[in-house]
Amino acid sequence: MDQPDHKDAKSPVSKPVAPKRYERRLSQGTLAIIMAGGRGERLKHLTANRCKPATQFGGKFRIIDFVLSNCVNSGIRRVSVLTQYKSHSLIRHLQRGWNFLRGEFGEFIEIIPAQQQLSENWYQGTADALYQNLSIMKLHRPKLILVLAGDHIYKMDYGPMLAFHRESKADITVGVVEVPRQDATGFGVMTIDDEHRVVKFSEKPANPDCIPGREDLSLGSMGIYVFDANLLFSLLEEDAADPESSHDFGKNIIPQAIGKLNVMAYAFRDVVTRAQQYWRDVGTVDAFYDANMELVSVDPELNIYDSQWPIWTYQRQQPPAKFVFNEDGRRGMAIDSVVSGGCIISGAEVVGSLLFTNVRINERSYIEKSLLFPDVTIGADCIVKNAIIDTGGVVPPGTKIGVDPAEDARRFYVTEKGRLLVTRDMLAKLS
Repeated sequence: MDQPDHKDAKSPVSKPVAPKRYERRLSQGTLAIIMAGGRGERLKHLTANRCKPATQFGGKFRIIDFVLSNCVNSGIRRVSVLTQYKSHSLIRHLQRGWNFLRGEFGEFIEIIPAQQQLSENWYQGTADALYQNLSIMKLHRPKLILVLAGDHIYKMDYGPMLAFHRESKADITVGVVEVPRQDATGFGVMTIDDEHRVVKFSEKPANPDCIPGREDLSLGSMGIYVFDANLLFSLLEEDAADPESSHDFGKNIIPQAIGKLNVMAYAFRDVVTRAQQYWRDVGTVDAFYDANMELVSVDPELNIYDSQWPIWTYQRQQPPAKFVFNEDGRRGMAIDSVVSGGCIISGAEVVGSLLFTNVRINERSYIEKSLLFPDVTIGADCIVKNAIIDTGGVVPPGTKIGVDPAEDARRFYVTEKGRLLVTRDMLAKLS
């Protein structure tokens, strides 16, 4: 969802100041735990065969690449990824693209599937997921534990947040973003005092508290938590022993800590300009579509071309993109679009769209404001507008998508905003 940019507004959290060397030392003593086991049901057919963190994004990446890149770029090179549902494509991606860290230097990205280590149940909540792997976490002897969600799109240096945690003498630090109040019902919403201490935490409230003096905004949780390691171990053991608990950070761990422990809020803002940074929860098909389409704009807020903060990923070895034919009505061209390696636009026109790896578009076809996932083939004489075509989809010649609303609704999934989600199975029925 869109996040407001308040460059001149007063930050709800004071600016952290710490030498980079201090931040690096904190990062080196931190174990990052990435929660990557969710079903991602609101993404509908996109997560029919993959979990949300494994979903493609931005032409060549997966969603989880952003949080992993944040860790590596922040100097955090001890990372555990907790998986559960439909994890095969995620595990394969991590094995192929994230095996470059050096174990002999104490660096790792380890994959921890749900193993029913302590009970016959799968993970019952975010806190239970960590509790079931308590022995693994203790083996690494971390000083701090950084708990992260694996399904958001953002670039963040975690060093200043770790420094803020230490300097404010916090027991728990929660990362927060400003969200429109009408959208805050889908977040954990925090109320803070003048010292930036969390005094109230409400999980997905019907009537969210606003930021004082800014009634249109609320403080939403990013799903990022910093804990002193020994404290977290104790909290997880206490929560596991409570039969009434949902074993969830947002519902149990954080609310119950308020008033007993020093729980602080860290605003996700630029440490220099204090402007709110880019952060997207791509939890619905419309939000996912919008976040991808933002990258097509001339100057997108998310800069994936930043050499100072690269987004690492696994990528297949592909030849350069190719545009062929230059005849009236049969000209290979792409305008205001992102085109990935291996794509061939053969006598077709692409406008305002994002093409992932190895897409083929045949002659006289027209693509507009659409996302074409890897290995999609568009036949000749097709029209595709305002659509997401999932991986490996083959659009038969002469097919029109996004032209006739009634026909689209009969054949494909239509979002609240009228975007179309098209899968291989849906296209196979057309053939």
